[in-house]
Amino acid sequence: MTHAHHDFRYEILKDVDHRPWPMPDAPWIITQTWHDLLFAHWPVDRRELEPRVPASCELDVFDGRAWVGVVSFEMTNVAPRAVPALPWMSAFPEINVRTYVRVNDKPGVYFFSLDAANPVAVWIARMLFHLPYYSASIDVRHGGEDVIDYRSRREEGEAVFHACYRPTGAATAPVEGSLEYFLTERYCLYTVDASNRLARVDIHHPRWPLQPATADIRVNTLAQAAGIRLPSVEPLLHFARRQDVVNWPPTPAR
Repeated sequence: MTHAHHDFRYEILKDVDHRPWPMPDAPWIITQTWHDLLFAHWPVDRRELEPRVPASCELDVFDGRAWVGVVSFEMTNVAPRAVPALPWMSAFPEINVRTYVRVNDKPGVYFFSLDAANPVAVWIARMLFHLPYYSASIDVRHGGEDVIDYRSRREEGEAVFHACYRPTGAATAPVEGSLEYFLTERYCLYTVDASNRLARVDIHHPRWPLQPATADIRVNTLAQAAGIRLPSVEPLLHFARRQDVVNWPPTPAR
């Protein structure tokens, strides 16, 4: 990865007018910078997804349809607050499978799986955030014309993803009320701990700079590994070049 370390954009902490609710009063704990994201989304029958999200969450739908996203990217600047980013710990690729939920009318993300190419980060995220992280071998290659060749294989099981993708147009912020806004502009995630208690992890970032994208998805068994059947339709695709993010610790969601 060619991205420089220690280039986190702290000015995002002042960019708050777009947020649907205020930032938490408590201090944030982790920085992350996400690079070269592909959002691939499929509409899925809500009856298939509802049993797969915690009972304490309400599945969030757009025009009556639920959505499953597969999101691939690379991360840098992954570091606790006031701790320098360590090269071997702070930069690695990740790919996740997600849907959308709301609790007390706060819309958020619910993850079915997160595959990352850093076993230490996987362990920490499982312990600290109770997220379903898995170790994977991930190879990301950058070719001509902005093409990204992204290959991921989970260490255990049959969860594989291979796609070549690139942006095809200019970046714009999603318009509130649009499907793009529904799928991306979310400022928390929900997770369940070992005692089946629902927790919320607040996050902050600027509005998404979304670009239209094209992708040749050659293999994708990530959703299937989570027990979800994706429909045989072309996915809705978006690309984002960069997003700087801070996370707060989990808090009880009720």
